[in-house]
Amino acid sequence: MKEVAIVIPNYNGMQYLETCLTSLARQSFRDFTVYLVDNGSTDQSRSYVAEHFPEVKWIQLDQNYGFSRAVNEGILHSIEPYIVLLNNDTQAEETFVEELLQGIRRHPKAFSAGAKMLSWQERDKIDDAGNYYNMLGWAFARGKGSAETRYQKEQKVFTACAGAAIYRRSLLEETGLFDEEHFAYLEDLDIGYRARILGYENWFLPEARVYHVGSGTSGSRYNLFKIRYSSRNNIYLIYKNMPMLQLLLNLPALTLGFLAKLVFFASKGYGREYAAGIKNGFSISRKKENRAKKVRFSFGHLWNYIVIQWELFLNVFRRFLR
Repeated sequence: MKEVAIVIPNYNGMQYLETCLTSLARQSFRDFTVYLVDNGSTDQSRSYVAEHFPEVKWIQLDQNYGFSRAVNEGILHSIEPYIVLLNNDTQAEETFVEELLQGIRRHPKAFSAGAKMLSWQERDKIDDAGNYYNMLGWAFARGKGSAETRYQKEQKVFTACAGAAIYRRSLLEETGLFDEEHFAYLEDLDIGYRARILGYENWFLPEARVYHVGSGTSGSRYNLFKIRYSSRNNIYLIYKNMPMLQLLLNLPALTLGFLAKLVFFASKGYGREYAAGIKNGFSISRKKENRAKKVRFSFGHLWNYIVIQWELFLNVFRRFLR
C-alpha cells in the first residue's frame, strides 16, 4: 500500500492537466497514488490522461456533482493513510508532497496541513497561506496578494485550503467527509471547523509550495455562481457549527458583516444574487437531512468552543492587517 493518495477533482480541465500531472510525476517523494475524479467532463480530459498518464487512477462521475462529492469519491476509492487534495489548475514544486507528509507528521494533533499556494500569474505573491473565519461571518485567504516572503513561518491556522492540503484518513473517519450540500466553496472551512470543535489542529506549511491559476473551473473572482454559493454556504456553515449560545453571541457582528457584504456586492451589481444565496442558505439549513448534520454541542468540547470564539474575534483584525 502506498503512503499517500493524491485526489484531484476535474471538470473540463484538460488545459491544466498536463502541467498539474507532470509536476506530480517529478516529485522527490514517490510513494503515492494519483486519483483523478472527473465530474462528467465533456472535453477530452479522459482520453488525454489515459494516453499520457496511464498510471493515474480515473474515477468517472456521470455529471458535475461539485468539489465536495468529487473529493469524497476519491477518498472513498483510496486506501492510503494520508490524503492530499489538489486542484487541477496547479503546478506543484518537486518537494510538495514530501513537505506535506513530513509537515503533518510533525504535528500529532493535526487534522490537516495546507501548502503555500502562490499566484500562477505573479509567482512571488501569495494566493492562500491558510484560511480564516471571523465573527463577522467573513471567510478569507490569509496573505492573498501579499509578498510570499512574508509567510515563511509554519503555524496553526483556522483551517487549511483544500486546493492543496493533506489530511489524516483516521481523523476524516472521525469528523466525516466533506459535506456534499456545499457543492463548492467553504466546504474546506466547514470540515476544518468540525475538526477544531473536536480539538484537532490545522496547519500552514510554507515549504510545501504550489502555483495556482485560481477560478480555473468556476471563472473569474466575482461571478454569479461563486457569489450565490458562497453566501448560501456561509449561512449553512454557521448553522451547522455554532451552538445556539455562540450564535446569539455573534449575531450582532454577523448581521453587520452580512449587511456590509450585501452593500459591497450591490455596488458591483451582484446584490440580488448575494441576497438570494443567503435566502437559499436558510432554506437548506431547514432540510431534514441537513438538520441531522448539525454538530451537537458537548460540554466535553467547551474549551474548544472558547478557543474558536477567541479566534473568531481576533480574525476580525487579521482580516484588515493581513
